[in-house]
Amino acid sequence: MDVFSKQAASELQIWQKQMLRRPSFFNNLSKLTQDKINSWIPEKIHNAVTVAIKQMIRGVLFGAKYTTADPLVNASLQLREARIEEKIKFYRTTAAVEGGITGAGGILLGLADFPLLIAIKLKLLFDIAAVYGFNTDDYRERVYLLHIFELAFSSHAHRKKVYLKMEDWDQKSKQLPEDINQFEWRKFQQEYRDYIDLAKMAQLVPVIGAPVGILVNYRLIKKLGHTAMNAYRMRLLDSPVHS
Repeated sequence: MDVFSKQAASELQIWQKQMLRRPSFFNNLSKLTQDKINSWIPEKIHNAVTVAIKQMIRGVLFGAKYTTADPLVNASLQLREARIEEKIKFYRTTAAVEGGITGAGGILLGLADFPLLIAIKLKLLFDIAAVYGFNTDDYRERVYLLHIFELAFSSHAHRKKVYLKMEDWDQKSKQLPEDINQFEWRKFQQEYRDYIDLAKMAQLVPVIGAPVGILVNYRLIKKLGHTAMNAYRMRLLDSPVHS
């Protein structure tokens, strides 16, 4: 293993331990509060949001592959990750600009930020997968993308469950059902909404909406990009850390 790969493996092990770390008292309290708020929302609202997010993400999942480059082959980890850092920087800037524009446009444009940002995030994940050499034409690779999304934007407790699903993915993925409709969409959308609700609500506030949109989108893309890097390192470097 070369020097760069050793450094990446070291960073990966630190990240893996973070994924398995027990939630703090504050994390647990925050999750309990959000769960209580969710219990007050009518079931038909939950169902409607679940269907909307499911269709939105399915559209991107099955459309982005037509605009994603072929998997990169015969490249070193250092070259791959240099290209990935460039892509994260590009999408981070794109998302920040989009957040600023929608944040400055009032409630209607602020609401439009939600699907636009999801599309940007998923497109970034498709590009990262291709640079690491994975073929997202494979349905199982697209499920892996969704799990990366969950890792980045979920509560501590749910994040650990998702991480454990992703360990030894090449073997576990063989047990997946062929139908993506069997994915846990309700849990997916609820965790995502709970994670970003507070920041995105602030984006709808006049005057501060634009700067909040820029900052929040910038940070969300940065977090997603580096979560994806470690998720793929886990498969390439074969460095599992178990609970």
